[in-house]
Amino acid sequence: RWDGVRNYQARNFLRAMAVGDEFFFYHSSCPEPGIAGIGKIVKAAYPDPTALEPESHYFDAKATPEKNPWTALNVAHVETFPKVLGLGYLKQQTALAELPLVQKGSRLSVMPV
Repeated sequence: RWDGVRNYQARNFLRAMAVGDEFFFYHSSCPEPGIAGIGKIVKAAYPDPTALEPESHYFDAKATPEKNPWTALNVAHVETFPKVLGLGYLKQQTALAELPLVQKGSRLSVMPV
């Protein structure tokens, strides 16, 4: 399950994803951030249950079962790359120059490719 996204723009990107859509799995907050593989959406967007769980790191005191602004998706593994495609490598690819991921200051956890 893909849950815990607490940014409205990233949440909207999640909501736009459909069953069967594939995505790059990106490692961040680690020594070598980069694309590690591919996943697939297997269940469309639904309210993120972690927003309602007080013990969850992603708990949102303002969320209710009737009005939960956050989104989760069910995902499946498709492929793990033999080597992580590091952020430095991605930034060197001129074809990716417009990709938000390689732009300075981009911090979204979900973005279109």
